[in-house]
Amino acid sequence: MKLELRGHDERYVVEQSLMNLFPGEKPVYEPIGPGEDNWAVITVDDAPGLCRVTVELSHQGKTASQHLDAPLSGTDFEQEGQRRHAIGRCFFLAARAVTGDTPPWGMLTGVRPDKPATWALAEGRAPEDVRAMLEQAYFVTPDRAALAVETGAAALAVSRDLAPRDIAVYVGIPFCPTRCAYCSFVSQSVEKSFALVEPYVDALVAEIRAGGEMVRRAGLRVRSFYMGGGTPTTLTAGQMDRVLSAWEASFDRDGCREVTVEAGRPDTITADKLAVLQSHGVTRISVNPQTMEDHVLRAIGRRHTAAAIDEAMELVGRYHFPHVNMDLIAGLPADSPEGFCRSLDRCLDYGTDNVTVHTLALKKGSRILLEGLPVPGPEDVAAMLDYAAPTLRGRGYAPYYLYRQKYMSGSFENIGWSHPGAQCLYNIEIMSELCSILSFGAGGSTKMVVPGTNRIQRAFNPKYPKEYIERPEKCLANQAEFAAFYASLQL
Repeated sequence: MKLELRGHDERYVVEQSLMNLFPGEKPVYEPIGPGEDNWAVITVDDAPGLCRVTVELSHQGKTASQHLDAPLSGTDFEQEGQRRHAIGRCFFLAARAVTGDTPPWGMLTGVRPDKPATWALAEGRAPEDVRAMLEQAYFVTPDRAALAVETGAAALAVSRDLAPRDIAVYVGIPFCPTRCAYCSFVSQSVEKSFALVEPYVDALVAEIRAGGEMVRRAGLRVRSFYMGGGTPTTLTAGQMDRVLSAWEASFDRDGCREVTVEAGRPDTITADKLAVLQSHGVTRISVNPQTMEDHVLRAIGRRHTAAAIDEAMELVGRYHFPHVNMDLIAGLPADSPEGFCRSLDRCLDYGTDNVTVHTLALKKGSRILLEGLPVPGPEDVAAMLDYAAPTLRGRGYAPYYLYRQKYMSGSFENIGWSHPGAQCLYNIEIMSELCSILSFGAGGSTKMVVPGTNRIQRAFNPKYPKEYIERPEKCLANQAEFAAFYASLQL
């Protein structure tokens, strides 16, 4: 779609709205020619204390024009947010006029659509008022508004238990047995990069040790630890022991309330690895089948069967971890609503206290897009999610965190469900951006959160394993930046 911005350069909010409301359309900044019918003109006129927005939009033979006057108040930062909200709202109204569609999350385009709910609840507003605000101010559908209030309340409860110098730690293992068709993460097949794994562990252990010393000097307290990937259990038992031993030796863990490791694929789960996790006090593991349908597993490039998942879960049960999570994805290639429902039912039969239901995100660089693999349409994905929510609630689960990604099928969401008291704190902390996250490993994204605000700084480790191994100085510089950030806060 051709976009013309007049009186402003708020490309981000316009492009995010375009992605949300016109899936598949890409922004083009070229003059709009005579007779063209796929364009939008977004005009902003600022007056003292007022922002006037006009959107004229044409799409598939239909046109619409919307005008909005939005008052501006508060600090420059607050007024900037108000101006962006007005642009997004006006664009949404024009788009809805030509398409007749209201996405589940309305005009909300960000990764964390329950943030407005968390903020409103923190101000003391009643849940029913917050639901109404989401429906009226953001056009969120009633069921998603209620969902946002639930997960927002969970985030608020965790935030009240965090002190200004509390942080979380993330350790990334960017290796997998094979690359799944839906994946675009910076993860490498162990078959192709086996020689990198041992030097990667060496570099990771060194980085963790340096980070632990920095955290002690800065007087910070770790509240949660999460090892993700990739698939962490592609490491050998000995390599996992080295990484977890470095974590234990380098950090004061007295205040750490959970230690989570993604066990990931069942074909990487062995008794010796589970014994290592148990010996290091891991409190939560995640087994991620994504589907229990053999033909879907083949379609996404997995080399294991559903029977292998049964065997892995039986093995996991022998080690009595306090919490076990299983992941499923709605909308995978070759899947159907009936197949997804069977997968969910089988996962629930294991009795795990956490289930995460993802919606397929069509990521650039994934094999799904590169090879044009057929995937279920939005209606089928909606049917899958419509089955999941009441089924999980009926088995005693409640939603405790959610997030969205770009190019999600049907513009839905990912939801973590758990039994009462079994929530993964790290998931809430990172998705609601409640505290700083100190990240170790290739592709690690360290987030520095100013306590009590929505202001965040980021520092990125080298992206690829080989580069990470060869550039330890970059990781040390990021740790120095992290320490300087906390020194500047003068908490």
